[in-house]
Amino acid sequence: MAAPRTLLDILNPAPAGRTAIVIPESGERVTYADLRHQVHSVAGSLASAGIRRSDRVAMALPNGLAAIVGFFAAAVAGTAAPLNPAYKYDEFCFFLEDTNARLLLCSAEGAEDARRAASSLKIPVFSVDVDLHGFTRIADAPRGSKASAPAPEDIALILHTSGSTGRPKRVPLPHANLAVSAMHIAETYNLSADDVSLCVMPLFHVHGLVASTLAALLAGSTVVVPRKFDATAFWRLVREYQVTWYSAVPTIHHLLLARLGIKEKPSGADSLRFVRSCSTALLPDAMHKLESMFGVPVLEAYGMTEAAHQMASNPLPPRQHKAGSVGPATGIRISILDEHGSHLPAQERGEVAIQGPNVFHGYENNPEANAKAFSNGWFRTGDQGYLDSDGYLHLTGRLKELINRAGEKIAPREIDEVLLRHPAVAEAVSFGCPHETLGEEVAAAVVLRHPINTSEILKHCREHLAEFKCPRKLYVVTAIPLTPTGKIKRSAVAEAILSENP
Repeated sequence: MAAPRTLLDILNPAPAGRTAIVIPESGERVTYADLRHQVHSVAGSLASAGIRRSDRVAMALPNGLAAIVGFFAAAVAGTAAPLNPAYKYDEFCFFLEDTNARLLLCSAEGAEDARRAASSLKIPVFSVDVDLHGFTRIADAPRGSKASAPAPEDIALILHTSGSTGRPKRVPLPHANLAVSAMHIAETYNLSADDVSLCVMPLFHVHGLVASTLAALLAGSTVVVPRKFDATAFWRLVREYQVTWYSAVPTIHHLLLARLGIKEKPSGADSLRFVRSCSTALLPDAMHKLESMFGVPVLEAYGMTEAAHQMASNPLPPRQHKAGSVGPATGIRISILDEHGSHLPAQERGEVAIQGPNVFHGYENNPEANAKAFSNGWFRTGDQGYLDSDGYLHLTGRLKELINRAGEKIAPREIDEVLLRHPAVAEAVSFGCPHETLGEEVAAAVVLRHPINTSEILKHCREHLAEFKCPRKLYVVTAIPLTPTGKIKRSAVAEAILSENP
């Protein structure tokens, strides 16, 4: 396929009457012609509201048609800045201010914390809804202007990625990066107009946005978008809409396996062509169980925000897909570097580094982070691994301290700061502990100033952190273990505490 250069190039090729989006809850089917019309209409409303090319349009929208149209429209008129609707007030305040959002789009109902945060920062809030005719509109938005077409180098999307220091870094992704990433994914899995993607990942992350949605739309496929993942409804959706593939984190795969609890292929699985797994490691045993149960290849991939998602993936048959590997590079170059930046041969472990057209050019206004992240034009991912003799990448660990909970990257420092704001907590350190299905779960150790029920501390965390960031295990200790040089090393703390509390 011809390489797309902007997000509009993703929408334009498909025939007008073909179904682009299906919303199961309402039964709404949106054709490519309707989707294009809605995107341009909402982009015009944003332009009429004063949004210009570099302006950030924040969004706190659940999965659905409004989230997809809102994303495209914001990226066309300005820059889309999708946020997790589950954030709390303090988190919305930080991200809205750090992104320098010019306005916020959210659902007509709910989103109280997002609205309150925008109000405190004097950021205009517009409600986005879908009318009875299935048309997405911005309530009370001005009319009259038309958004000009974006250029490939214009920033389409701004996302945050957690840093090991705790302060999230802004990742600006141009139209060209997102478009070529979608093309690489579509080519990797031979996506076509005959495919139906089931989007079970959130649309405020590159996984759901780029893999499940943009790549499918570029191929002229249909995307089925439920409001959220529901294991009880999953196979009904697959069967009803003849889904040919889905992409998910291992947690979702495990939930599907656990719910089946049988040895036979689930009803509806006959339409599947393959299953994709990404965002955190899929254990080989889980991969084999999925393949045995569903009867299709399960392809593990490797992605990150800075690369506009996919960097590597196991290929479709007849090429080999290897359990425990994330496959060969897809449209980019992968190398393994030692600590000095020298390239290592096959089978030798080092830091995974990447180059390619979908790799971003650097964190926004963060020269210190960029100096550490780039080495002679190669972006250092912070992941450890090696390339085998076939060019397949094997990930062996992380060099960073981030907690990877079901694909959600969580900065421990952010949790530390919230814990330390509780008057009863004198010292705190958070870390990841192994979890069978999530990969890692959030845990923390605290030294108390005075006795208190730990439920009070956990309640405090829930008031200031999104649920997925809150510690599930809280250990009260008399002292935080230190290294011989007097520093806190999270891995050492985790090892010491977990060994005493198996």
